[in-house]
Amino acid sequence: MRKLYAQNLSLFSKLFLDTKSVFFDVNTFLYYPLILRNTDHPYGHVVGFFSKEKMSWDNNNLACILVFPPWQKRGLGQVLIAASYELGKREGRFGGPERPLSALGRKGYISFWSAEVCRYLLSRPPKSAVMVETISDETYILQDDVVAALKEMDVIESRETSDGSVIVDKTKLKTWAIQHGVQEEPVIDIEAFVDQEEGEEDEDGMSE
Repeated sequence: MRKLYAQNLSLFSKLFLDTKSVFFDVNTFLYYPLILRNTDHPYGHVVGFFSKEKMSWDNNNLACILVFPPWQKRGLGQVLIAASYELGKREGRFGGPERPLSALGRKGYISFWSAEVCRYLLSRPPKSAVMVETISDETYILQDDVVAALKEMDVIESRETSDGSVIVDKTKLKTWAIQHGVQEEPVIDIEAFVDQEEGEEDEDGMSE
């Protein structure tokens, strides 16, 4: 039954994702539905999902992501992306989404990477030095993606230090955070994650 559910979820997503290619062979993937509960749906209904390979040679933490059209532009895509990175941390899977990214996918990821890097840098002491490698290690965002985020925010000063390191303008960083509504708190509450007991994953490519 769960295999059928995953197949139907994949087929449904094909209506909105031209690049969606996996429909029936779902056994090698894990699916993570996003459930929204409200007064009309106290038991919740699925508003989106992301999937990832159980074994990724490229160490991807996400293969496919979709928020269904009625619930788009509410920040739910950022929740799914954040969840994929948190799960990646817990699995020791240092990676990112499957490439190449679509135009819409890149827009969502640039937004997430920028906000995460911004939060991290603003949490640092004033005038402290930090390497891109360190930002990457702390956020689990690949170094190339950290650099892409810094360029997107346009916060790198034209001058460099004597060792060739770049300098981030923290005033511009704070202004960018305010303009884009970046809060100090992370996108998701990592304390709300429940560790899966051994044997709970079923054979049909679904995760409980």
